[in-house]
Amino acid sequence: MKYDPKIHHRRSIRLKGFDYSQNGAYFLTLCTHNRSCLFGEINNKKMVLNQFGIIVRDEWIKSSLIRREIKMDQFIIMPNHLHGIVFIESARCQNKNGQSSVLRTINNTSIGSLVAGFKSSVTKKIKAIQGVSITSVWQRNYHEHIIRNEKSLDKIREYVIHNPETIAATRIFLITNDLMIFRAGHFIRKLSKGQE
Repeated sequence: MKYDPKIHHRRSIRLKGFDYSQNGAYFLTLCTHNRSCLFGEINNKKMVLNQFGIIVRDEWIKSSLIRREIKMDQFIIMPNHLHGIVFIESARCQNKNGQSSVLRTINNTSIGSLVAGFKSSVTKKIKAIQGVSITSVWQRNYHEHIIRNEKSLDKIREYVIHNPETIAATRIFLITNDLMIFRAGHFIRKLSKGQE
């Protein structure tokens, strides 16, 4: 269906007026297309990455090597999403004496550009694997939370670290077009589209 502004009302989920290229800490969640479990599985409360999950891990780590202003903190790759804490730190300019002086912001240093580059790289690498016929790897957008203080940062770190255990206890994954509901690792029920 062609885009029609009368019926398609996409609204931004970003904080209005916030500059996502400024220094700070951000909690990101990127989900797979249709929440398909593409990156591995949880086994004994631990995430076991498959070939696609390893690509996601490697590209996430590489993102901070490519973008010097990006520092990665805790992250976890789950079967159908990735959680990561990211810091943006502006680079310091040096004067002719080699001393730090003015802070400068590097072009394309926003969370949006990080996510776009990361998603693109992962998608290209997964599609390059012989015999893989995936049309989309990622959901169109991503979720972000601006981390405003140390207490919040600590809570989010704990959440990320323990995510596989939490999901193992109560997990809900979308597999193909059906919602599969598991509790404590046991299958509870299957809902077809429209039954949610």
